[in-house]
Amino acid sequence: MTDDHKDFALDCAEIAAGRYNKGEIDRRTFLGAIAALGIIPAAASIPLRGAIAAPDEVVVVNWGGPAIEAYEEAFGIPFEKDTGIKVVIDGTGPSGGKMKAMVESGAVTWDVCDSGIGTTLVLGKAGILEPIDYSIVDKSKVYEKFIFDHGLANYLFSFALTYAKSRVPRAPTGWKDFWDLETFPGKRTMRKNPIGMLESTMMAEGVPIDKVYEELSKPDGLDRALAKVAEIKDEVIFWGSGSESQQLFRTGEVVMGNIWHTRALLLHRETGGDIEWTWNQGVVTCGTWVVPKGNPAGKAAMEFIASAQAPEQQISLFKAMGNGPANPAAADLVPDDLKQYDPGQKANYDVQLPFNGEWYLEHQETAVSRYLEVISG
Repeated sequence: MTDDHKDFALDCAEIAAGRYNKGEIDRRTFLGAIAALGIIPAAASIPLRGAIAAPDEVVVVNWGGPAIEAYEEAFGIPFEKDTGIKVVIDGTGPSGGKMKAMVESGAVTWDVCDSGIGTTLVLGKAGILEPIDYSIVDKSKVYEKFIFDHGLANYLFSFALTYAKSRVPRAPTGWKDFWDLETFPGKRTMRKNPIGMLESTMMAEGVPIDKVYEELSKPDGLDRALAKVAEIKDEVIFWGSGSESQQLFRTGEVVMGNIWHTRALLLHRETGGDIEWTWNQGVVTCGTWVVPKGNPAGKAAMEFIASAQAPEQQISLFKAMGNGPANPAAADLVPDDLKQYDPGQKANYDVQLPFNGEWYLEHQETAVSRYLEVISG
């Protein structure tokens, strides 16, 4: 930026700041404007109404669709009622790339993002995320496996063995049955991504749940897992999205699948119970709350996360979308007729494998490339 352009840009920023302070534009519009001008660092000295000491909103970013309304009901309204700070749900999708670009440019407009374990670990290591302030956020309100330095669980979901009861001779009980094409003939579906799939191969071989990642970490672990996928790949249709996995069951193209339990639940309700799943040997994982470094709302972002830990709020999200509560204390508050659908119920959680993001942090690049070679070869 030339000096002349810089002076003009700063003048524009002052104009925008004046409009912001008068309430004529919101914070995101202001920050977006000065980011476009390329003067975020210099503009930081411009005084803004309540921008740091008392934010007037917290921007929470998720993946859109029904989740916008569900998050507003479950988390936004209660937080605003308790604090007077408005929660804006942004459904544009908080990809790791977008968060990284915001932070590196100094143009952060998001406060709290609905992310995943892998992104949390990668961006945390890269210095893109704020450390979670555990003096505000309560570790005891999260399953131990899903507490991280730069994020923590906001809900649970599982990769589950799903099947059509009317098209199998008996209910499968684990991944060994999934690989048994003779007893359970018919097409299967698996994801076009190794996460949640490689784990099932080890359990199909008889590896105990608590030894799965230990076996995958051995020199021949990935080879064994990929060879197992290759055994049945000609009978597998690979899904790329949750809706695609659901449609494969709707059209009768598959009799079994390794899919998200939330999609299995929708199918279960659509078919009057014909589509069922087993929690046994499922891979339970979580969404994570993360906070981009330099977020505009500051400490209020951590206060929002703490508020969202309330069991009642997490159950609200569960009822709306099937996402299991991440707070163990919520389990007893789930209505009896819904407990069978909650991955966090003790009986369901204890028979599943908690996802190990650290393994993927070390092996994901190789695992993804080799997995794609196998399923497309």
